[in-house]
Amino acid sequence: MKTTKTVDPTDAKALYDGREGDLFELFMGQQIHIGGFRSSMDLADRAMLAAGQHGVDLCCGNGAGMRFLVRFREVTSMLGVDASRKMVERGRRSSEEEGLAERIRFVIADACESGLPDASSDFVWSEDAWCYVADKRKLIAEAARIVKPGGVIAFTDWIEGPSALDHEEAERFLGFMRFDNVEDVEGYCRLLGENGCQVLEAEDTGRFPGHMDLFINMLEMQLTYDALRILDFHPELLGAVTDQLKFLLQLSRAGKIAQGRFIARRT
Repeated sequence: MKTTKTVDPTDAKALYDGREGDLFELFMGQQIHIGGFRSSMDLADRAMLAAGQHGVDLCCGNGAGMRFLVRFREVTSMLGVDASRKMVERGRRSSEEEGLAERIRFVIADACESGLPDASSDFVWSEDAWCYVADKRKLIAEAARIVKPGGVIAFTDWIEGPSALDHEEAERFLGFMRFDNVEDVEGYCRLLGENGCQVLEAEDTGRFPGHMDLFINMLEMQLTYDALRILDFHPELLGAVTDQLKFLLQLSRAGKIAQGRFIARRT
């Protein structure tokens, strides 16, 4: 695991409460994760999520993942936990607008200390969000506590790839994304195993480079004005963001960062 001391634990909440969160949603859509709908469907298929189940989304953001699950997987109900009041309020509005509010609830809380009952969900879900949580050991323990025996923990996340980041690369990557640390495949597998979970899948999805290239092209070729509007029409800020995204693209092509997919069953 690569770590940094330059990121404050509250930085991730500030990011999604601020204009950076709006910028990410501009070029990634409501589903603020690599791969969007196809990634969600792939994860749900592999985890064998089905109608009649009740799930928890830890670090749910604007709730797009939960709306996907109740609409396209016929999950009976979802409960989302997130620390960002702005994102939760946005999620509640979107759920009401889509007629899904009766099946989706939100809780503003620390995902590591959700306050939810033990063994209360059929599955725990997350998409590209646990990278923002500093204490991943505590987070995995919370997910394992919440899910029922035999239930599934299914998530994607930004991870370190097989070619390790050097110190300077890690500092720049973690600082830009406001991650306290970044886990790798082996690290997540170890944490899941330590918390009574059998790992069924743990691998690189292979999506990162292609989608990062897409995001850069969208900002440079189509959404420039929209992005500048979010950034109070400061071209230098947009240029800095684009440069950082190009850096992430380079890292992903070199196998140093990736999107990981993990599915584990609570024994």
